[in-house]
Amino acid sequence: MRIAGLVILGLLVAVIAWAATGINAIPTKEESASAAWAQVLNQYQRRAELVPNLVATVKGAADFEKSTLESVVQARAKVGTMQLPADILTNPDAMRAFESNQGALTSALSRLMVIAEQYPQLQATENFRTLQDQLEGTENRIAVARRDFIEAVRMYNTELKTFPGVLWKRFLYPDREPMQQLEIEPEKMEVPKVDFGTTGNTN
Repeated sequence: MRIAGLVILGLLVAVIAWAATGINAIPTKEESASAAWAQVLNQYQRRAELVPNLVATVKGAADFEKSTLESVVQARAKVGTMQLPADILTNPDAMRAFESNQGALTSALSRLMVIAEQYPQLQATENFRTLQDQLEGTENRIAVARRDFIEAVRMYNTELKTFPGVLWKRFLYPDREPMQQLEIEPEKMEVPKVDFGTTGNTN
């Protein structure tokens, strides 16, 4: 009986020691997710800063579709005036609004670049080609940042729900809440090569 008691005690000590090694896992993973989110914001900001120059350049093309330009300008304005609450990472409504606004700008820019393919004189402009390359590169960086954020949030949320993290959350970090995820389809987890119609363009 004494041996059995010692074995049980030893197992309990081992379990407690193992659990204790993860005492900082929640704040560590939280910091990783926050850093990944900051990178998402940085890349979206980079894209937003390209829009005014892009619109100004496209305006120089004769008869360019006014409605397309206006949709880009409006979407850019909505992104620029968007106020992100401090709790956006745990606020589903705020995250949905963020996704909606950024998605609208993505769609507007895609339409603009597709239509721009119909203007050879615009394609021949060095400034436009430079902005086009910068936009494509930024879209790819956005995809990478989103993928990294999604993975960081997954790891953080998993830590909150699994042992021993669930114990540390209850006793040490009761204020920690699961973070909201960005929406993404499984087949889009691979980083895409963004192409606004430049492939095969000989103009």
